[in-house]
Formats: sequence, structure tokens, C-alpha cells
Amino acid sequence: MGRFDGKTVMVTGAGTGFGAELAVKAAEEGAATVVVHYRSSKAGAEETAKRVEALGASATLIQGDISLWDDIKRMASEAGDVDVLVNNVGDMASDQNGWDDLTEEIIDHCLAVDIKGTMLMVHEFGKAMKARGRGAIVNIGSTVIVRGSPRAPIYAAGKYGLLGITKSYAKALAPEVRVNTFAPGFMATEAVLTRPDFQAGRGEQITRDTPMGRIPPPEDVTAAALFLATDDAMHITGSYMICDGGYSMLGA
Repeated sequence: MGRFDGKTVMVTGAGTGFGAELAVKAAEEGAATVVVHYRSSKAGAEETAKRVEALGASATLIQGDISLWDDIKRMASEAGDVDVLVNNVGDMASDQNGWDDLTEEIIDHCLAVDIKGTMLMVHEFGKAMKARGRGAIVNIGSTVIVRGSPRAPIYAAGKYGLLGITKSYAKALAPEVRVNTFAPGFMATEAVLTRPDFQAGRGEQITRDTPMGRIPPPEDVTAAALFLATDDAMHITGSYMICDGGYSMLGA
């Protein structure tokens, strides 16, 4: 018996990185259907779908831009009865290498995805879930909600905004729908490992300052993230869970 037996699980940004591993893990946990969302990574999404189907689940591909409300409305219609939504898409402001390396374009895009887009995903899919009388939503945040981000303050602002979305909709959609935030630390994804600051020694510093002693691959973190959408977490809503190997502990 899997934790998602017979359920439909949708993961946004499932063409690459953490999103792809979340989609595959949902299939491993017994999901009947995994909805694989992508914006531009079609080839990656198709590969994720193959991995999902190899585990015995059905895979449905949906394309859309999270920053556009019309796209979100269309995706909610195309996805059908979704039991679990994992809002994985987020803009890490990867082009920003330092706090003073800021442009209005970075600000606008980061907030359009991390706050506006995530809020509208919760709004549209949560509304449908509440009408059906069931559902769980997991918003993927970050440990910047504890530490801030001296590299990219706008990224921290977006993820702090995510907490407001989570808490507000957790109350609005209760008791039928639970809404929580999962806050991972650094993961060994291509997007992180290729950042200039990481290649300039940040990776070594983070590894050294993490009590668990490593930066994990994304597949090592998926089970913890999906826990918040399972019946094991049926009394958890409006909350956030940190998973960073102890990096954010005071004095760590």
C-alpha cells in the first residue's frame, strides 16, 4: 500500500530537478495518475512521464506559464480531479549573484512566479478541491524564510510571501483542503551547482556548516515533502516544515 494509492497528484515544474523527482516519488507511492507540468522543458517532462509510467502510474503532461492566470485556469480545467497539488515552480533569482546585482526585471519575474503564480495556483486548484470535498496542497518554499538571502533578497521576499499564502488559504479552504509549505535547504541540482557563488566556494561552506555533512540530491528529500500531502499529516495545515540537514539551526 502506497501513501497515494488511487490518487491523482500534480507537480508543477516536473520537467527538471526537484519537480521531476517529486513526480517520480508520487508514482512510487502508488499514485494512479501523476500530472506532469512544465513551461518550456517539454523534453524533460516527457522523460519524467516515462519514469512515472515505468512505475505503473498514468502520466498526463500539461504545459503552462505559472505567471499567467489564464494559463492556470486552463490547467485546472485540463488536470481534472486533482487530489494533491505540489507547487514546486519557483524563481530562485539565479541571475542575481549578489544583493546589489538587482534589476527591475528580476524583481518582477520573481514576484510574478513565487507570489502571484503560486497564489493563483492555490486559488484555482484549491477552489476545485474544496468543491469536491477533499485535497491537499504543498507549496515548496525554502529555508530563506528562516535565514533570509543576502545573495538575493527578492527571492527571500517571494518565499516569505508564500507563507502568507499558505496560512491564508489553509484557513479559507478548511476543513476540506489542507495547505502547507515544505522548506528544503540546498539540494544538489544543476541549477544550484552551476551558480557562480556555489562554484566560488559557497558549496564547500554550506557542506561544512550543515550538521548532516552534505548537500543531498533532490531524490533524498522528496519523501519528506510529500509527507505533508498524505493522510499521515491529516491534522497539519497552515504550517511549514524545514528539511535542511540542520543548516538553519542557531549555532549550527
